[in-house]
This record gives sequence, structure tokens and C-alpha cells, in this order.
Amino acid sequence: MIPETKKDIRSMLPEEISEELISAGFPAFRAKQVFGWLSKGVTSFDQMTNIPKDLREYLLQKYYIFGADIENRQISEYDSTVKYLFRLFDGRFVESVLMKYKYGYSICISTQVGCRMNCAFCATGKGGFERNLYPSEMLAQIMTAQADRNIRISHVVLMGMGEPLDNYDNVLRFLKLAALEQGLNLSMRHISLSTCGLVGRMEQLMQEKLQLTLSVSLHAPTDEIRDKIMPVNKSYNVDTLLECCKKYTQATSRRISFEYIMINGVNDSPQCAEILASKLKGMLCHVNLIPANEVKESGFVKSNRDTTVKFADILSGKGINVTIRRTLGSDIDASCGQLRSRAKSEGGK
Repeated sequence: MIPETKKDIRSMLPEEISEELISAGFPAFRAKQVFGWLSKGVTSFDQMTNIPKDLREYLLQKYYIFGADIENRQISEYDSTVKYLFRLFDGRFVESVLMKYKYGYSICISTQVGCRMNCAFCATGKGGFERNLYPSEMLAQIMTAQADRNIRISHVVLMGMGEPLDNYDNVLRFLKLAALEQGLNLSMRHISLSTCGLVGRMEQLMQEKLQLTLSVSLHAPTDEIRDKIMPVNKSYNVDTLLECCKKYTQATSRRISFEYIMINGVNDSPQCAEILASKLKGMLCHVNLIPANEVKESGFVKSNRDTTVKFADILSGKGINVTIRRTLGSDIDASCGQLRSRAKSEGGK
């Protein structure tokens, strides 16, 4: 955790930095300069070349700049997807995935070291939960990848390691910082947040009326199936989750994206498609069918192409918007459900 003697400055809003620097006797315009440097991804106060020495020394005494150092990078031979293993300030590790599309670059970032949700098809939860990430560490994943590839990232997906809404306060602050014009200047409509269905936190999020895309990991149309693959369903069952989703779309006027991993013999039958279509009827939503990716511990096998197409056809025939996701980075274990830090953390496991 952060030692109490210093603060995590990259997690602070511009007005918070300004208030503290003015209280310390520095001119108000210096805060704008400092925030500008932080948004450019500097890793030390010495890199702030237009800041006077006395202020740099003060910042060094009072604050940390938390980054994300590249421990390892893997590049897919098939589609140039890049998977990063980032080392954090305490020696723990997280993974992020950089993807190139026609519209530009998108990055899938982590929000926790590990995960508490323990979904049966996902690699991340197999190693347990270690800690939440700070807003600065989420920002740093984006900044480091941009600097490494000399690019501008325009789209961000919070779908890496961890459950974003299980780290609610830090994720909300990250979203506010990332959207600032003087910061990364990311459009909220270009940010997707994925959740396994923490209904209480979803209800909080809808009050913010953010224009991001909420992606809900549904993966089953019935409690009988979802109970077996997603422990969260015992707290918030399918009907409770879907009712919350309906309220969310009404409150935000934003379409929800339902993620649905196609697992052979588990959730891919025509009957499952029929039940799913009936439950989503009339909702402002889109279903994203995702071929299950290999996770050795799960033993699950992805549905074959014909089964997936038939499933999609049933949904489409019932008036449900549906697509079959293209798999990126599967040769470097960078696809959905495959992120897992295999490195030994000095500060953790």
C-alpha cells in the first residue's frame, strides 16, 4: 500500500493538486504545469523541465509518481496484438493488451491484481486476489503503451485482470481523470467497462450517467447454468441482473453490451439461445458471442463455428442485435479470459 508519508499525485484531480500547491505557497499556474507533465506520462519530477527546482524538491518529498514498467512484451504473429506484462511500484504484476483496429488503437487494461470473482472459464481468478489498482496505475498502463509504440490510444476497455466494479472508487476516479481535456482527453463513448454483474455497484454507476459502454458478462441465460460457471450469480441471479440492466439503459440511454462466451456443451444449445432471446426482448442491448479461449484449468472447449452461427441466427431472428467476436492475440494468451500474470510478484504471491 502507499506509505502515509507521501501521496499518489497521478491519482489526484487538477483542482486537488492546485489546492495543495497553493497552500504550500506556490503559484496556481504551477499546478496546471505539473498536471500537464503527469498526463504526458513522466516517471519522475526531474522530467518536469519547466518547473523550478524548489518545487520539484517539494514534489519529491510529498508525492509519488506511480507508473507501469514493462517487464515483458509479446507480439502476436497473426494480428500484431501486443500483450504487456507491467511491473507495479510494489513488485506486483498486471497484464494489458494493445489491439489495432481500422479506427485506431484500443487497449484492454487491468483494474486489479488478480480477481475475487473466480469465474470458471477465466484464468485471472485462478491465482487469487492481491490488491486493487490505483487510478494512476490504470492511467500508466495506457501512457506506457502509447510511449512504447509511439501511438495515440483512442479506445480503452476495462476488461483485463480484475472486476472493475469491485474497485469502484478507484475506477470512477480513473474515468474522470482519463476524460479530462488536459489529461488523456479520452471520449467517454470510447471507454467500455466490463462487469460480471455486481448489481449494487451497477446501480451506483447508473447514477453517474456516464456515456461509457457497459459490458455485462452474462454467459448463460439460466441460473442453473450460470451458477456453475459464475459464483457471482449466487448473489445476483440472472433475473435480478437483467432487471438492473433494463434500469441502467433507461437511466443512461446507453445500450448495454452482453458478453456471452460460447462453451461447447455448456451454454451453446438452441434452447439456451431461445431463452436468452426471450429474456432480452425489448431491451436496448447487443449480444457479443465470444468463442471460449483455452484456459488449461477449466477444461472448457469452445463451441464449433456452426453451433455459434446457429446460436447467433436464433438471436437475430428474434430481433436481438448480435455479433460474433473476432479473436485477437490468441497465440500469446491475450484473448478474453486468458489474462493472468505468471510472473512471481515480489510484493505478493
